[in-house]
Amino acid sequence: MSKEFREFLRKVGSGTHTSKSLTRQEAETATLMMLQGVATPAQIGAFMIAHRIKRPTSEELAGMLDAYKLLGAKLAPIAYDKKVLVLGSPYDGRSKTAPVSPASAIVLAAAGIPVLMHGGDRMPTKEGLPFIEIWLALGLDWQDLAIAQVQQNLEQHHLGFVYLPKHFPLAQSLVPYREQIGKRPPFATLELMWSPYVGNQFIVSGFVHPPTETNIREAFAMHGITEFATVKGWEGSVDLPRSRTGIIGINRSAHFERLTLSARNYGFSSEDPAIADASEIATKIVSALKAEPSEYLNSLFWNSGFYLWLYGLHGEISEAIAHAQEIISSGAALQKLQDLQT
Repeated sequence: MSKEFREFLRKVGSGTHTSKSLTRQEAETATLMMLQGVATPAQIGAFMIAHRIKRPTSEELAGMLDAYKLLGAKLAPIAYDKKVLVLGSPYDGRSKTAPVSPASAIVLAAAGIPVLMHGGDRMPTKEGLPFIEIWLALGLDWQDLAIAQVQQNLEQHHLGFVYLPKHFPLAQSLVPYREQIGKRPPFATLELMWSPYVGNQFIVSGFVHPPTETNIREAFAMHGITEFATVKGWEGSVDLPRSRTGIIGINRSAHFERLTLSARNYGFSSEDPAIADASEIATKIVSALKAEPSEYLNSLFWNSGFYLWLYGLHGEISEAIAHAQEIISSGAALQKLQDLQT
């Protein structure tokens, strides 16, 4: 048993009126002790549930992010001077709406934008469809790639995927606790914020609840991260919905602005594609990349257009959507998928 960790546990788990938040340094140390197995399984489980009940502060999340940056996978700056777009979506996947992020990433890569994604396998307690199963169904077996190969994909093909069990096994070791405690711990928020890339980047974090977004913004400020966006997307992902107004926060340098977007204002209906198994989603993606009409294709136009605009390739979202349509209709996006497959 770690006596030092016991003090952290006592501090966050003392109850509604007497519990206290950790400092940034304490949160970093506590996270390192959990990742490295210094804390016992009983202590780790108790901490996760106590921390969830208390709710993490932005300072604690900043400290936890310090630990992830220290021990997690790292991708070096790519050889050319382009900002990498890092998409942070919930690791526990999707259970209601069809993921569009993998298809959007292919379109963006075809436009010359380097895109980095990260995630793991099906994860408690939601056990939703994860990205890795979609990649596999698309013929992209990225489970066993060395981190150097992920780096190569990012540099040569403008698309990389960091796979938690392979590239950050210390964090993967904490996943079983989610099932045992029956709740998503604050690590689930951390996964929306963490980036394995150490160069010039723009981070996009999905969120569900406004307090989570506030904590993300404040923790990023403590880290000096000034280029980021927050997206209230489908099921906490970075996929813009069509059935409701999309709520986005955009931070550039010291300026933050709130943006609300309605797909109807850009000619799209309000129908969101429903979830399916990985094989069917892969079929939808290939069909969309072939420009075969579908609601999934419309969501791909909407999302990839938005991210082309967010990245700065266009001054107007309508122009960016037209660019996304051109990339797909020309066959460039399908060719990008084929390049990745081979």
